[in-house]
Amino acid sequence: MHAQQIIATHPHVRGSTNDALIRCIEECYDCSQTCTSCADACLGEEMVQQMTQCVRTCLDCADVCLTTGQISTRRTGSNERLIASMLETCEEACRLCAEECEQHASQMEHCRICAEACRRCERACQEARRTFGQTMQ
Repeated sequence: MHAQQIIATHPHVRGSTNDALIRCIEECYDCSQTCTSCADACLGEEMVQQMTQCVRTCLDCADVCLTTGQISTRRTGSNERLIASMLETCEEACRLCAEECEQHASQMEHCRICAEACRRCERACQEARRTFGQTMQ
């Protein structure tokens, strides 16, 4: 991904980036794609009726992660409170999705992979939120 590279070129950033936030942005986009793919794979399972909650949780997490990544990428102006709020919401969505997918991980490889992506994103959101109060580029 090119988040570090492109954000560093932003005129308001001038090369000084928040590395934890950039890692979080990358994890958010990765998690969004993984959750979308997992939801689609759940829909393909023979026992699709039992996967309704997993599909819903994955799709909710995918949307939250995508939106968090987009809002966190914007460097013009300042909206630290919204970014912090989105990171917290994303952290929660990832935790819930990981917990749901972990219930199916032993039978479905796509759920195991999704749970791992969600846990990585959850940790990245926590780390990025800790940087607030410091420079937010």
